[in-house]
Amino acid sequence: MAMSPFSDDDDQGLMNEINMTPLVDVMLVLLIIFLVTIPAMQHAVRIDLPHASSQPEALKPAHVDVAVQADGSLLWDGQPVTDAGLRARIAEAAQATPQPELHLRADRKVAYERVAEVMSAAQSAGLTKLGFVTDPQRRK
Repeated sequence: MAMSPFSDDDDQGLMNEINMTPLVDVMLVLLIIFLVTIPAMQHAVRIDLPHASSQPEALKPAHVDVAVQADGSLLWDGQPVTDAGLRARIAEAAQATPQPELHLRADRKVAYERVAEVMSAAQSAGLTKLGFVTDPQRRK
């Protein structure tokens, strides 16, 4: 008794061959799609754009250092200043063009409330750029 899939004697036999016809059909369709779409992707519109020459602006805005010491006293660029003097100087700096960056240095032992007061004064005066400056610890 032959176990051939092409045998007419046994209708219950399993077919153990792969039908390649659907695979070839799908591959041909994909090939045709790619052949049609590749020239469309290479198509570009030629536009004559205007030429402009400009240099990047190298003007960096100045920065102001405000330090809050451990006892709560304030320093403006290294000079002692009172709370009212700080608010006046921040308001003056906010009017400058371009606005300077405010670099805030706070001692690690100062109360956060004091730092928040300086930040609030800067915000109410209209300063938009505020940065915190820290001294990184060296690894031991």
